[in-house]
Amino acid sequence: MAYHSSSHTGYTPSAPPAPDSHGSGRMYPPPTNYYGPARYGSSHGYPDFPPGTHPDVIRSFQMVDMDRSGFIDESELQRALSSGYQRFSLRTIRLLVFLFKNPNDSLKLGPKEFAALWSCLGQWRAIFERFDRDRSGKIDSTELRDALYSLGYAIPPSVLQVLISRYDDGSGRSVELNFDSFVECGMIMKGLTEKFKEKDPRYSGTATLTYDTFMSMIIPFLVS
Repeated sequence: MAYHSSSHTGYTPSAPPAPDSHGSGRMYPPPTNYYGPARYGSSHGYPDFPPGTHPDVIRSFQMVDMDRSGFIDESELQRALSSGYQRFSLRTIRLLVFLFKNPNDSLKLGPKEFAALWSCLGQWRAIFERFDRDRSGKIDSTELRDALYSLGYAIPPSVLQVLISRYDDGSGRSVELNFDSFVECGMIMKGLTEKFKEKDPRYSGTATLTYDTFMSMIIPFLVS
C-alpha cells in the first residue's frame, strides 16, 4: 500500500523558501537550535549535559532523579517541568518522552534529551506568548493557526479542526488552548512532519509508504 502527500498541504514555509542541498525550495520548517549559546560550564555531576546547559536546567533534572541513575521517566519529567512551567498533562508528557526519548531507552530521558526538551519548550513558550495577544493564558483556533504557520506549518482547515476538536469539552463554547495543549498540538505537527521527512529525503513534499510504515508513524501520536 502506498501513501502520498501533496507538497501543497502542510509544508509551506512562512518565509520565502531557501535553496536546499538539492537546489530546490525548502519544503519543511528549518531545524530548531535546541541548545542556545554556551555560557555555562558546570554540569553539577552530570557530565552528559551538553556544554552551555543552564544550571537551572541541570538542577531541575537532579531534583527529580532520585535514584541518581542519570535518567528520568515520565512521572519524574512531569515533576521536573512543573518547576519551570505549568503542570503538563500525562498525555502531553508521554508525547514528549516519545519524541525526545533516549535512543537506548524508549521510556526515559537522559541529560542530553532533557536539555533539548527544556530548550525546545522555552521556544514554544515564546511563540505561545507572542500569539496570546490578549494575555489570557490561552489561544483560540485562529491564534493556533497563525502560531503554527509562523513555524512553517501551513495547516489545512480540516486538519486544524481535528486538532482543536481534541480539546472540545462539549459546552458549546469556543475552544481555547492553554500552554499544555498548545505544546501537544505543536509537537504532533512537528513530530509527524519529522517522521514524514525521513521518508522524503529530497524534501519534495511527496513520499511512498507501506501500510505498516504509515501506521507505525501515526499510531504513537494517537495513543500518547
